[in-house]
Amino acid sequence: MKRIHAKVTGLVQGVYFRASTRDTARALGLKGWVKNMPDGSVELEAEGPEEKISQLVVWLNQGPQYSRVEKVEVKEIPAGGGEDDFYVDF
Repeated sequence: MKRIHAKVTGLVQGVYFRASTRDTARALGLKGWVKNMPDGSVELEAEGPEEKISQLVVWLNQGPQYSRVEKVEVKEIPAGGGEDDFYVDF
């Protein structure tokens, strides 16, 4: 089991980035959260099998149709977030 924290910058707010991330993470069977940040970025934590986490990171670098991802910063953090789903945090 692997858990990451990621920060995505670029045109990532107001383009369904959070909802698309949630849907992608759920389809991959991951647990965690995603939220908009005051600086215009999107941050998330995701937990699951390493292969599925890698697939999510690939997706984050592309993002949904109307987004423009400039940078994705990913760091591994301790697993065990306790979520039972992947959700949008407000």
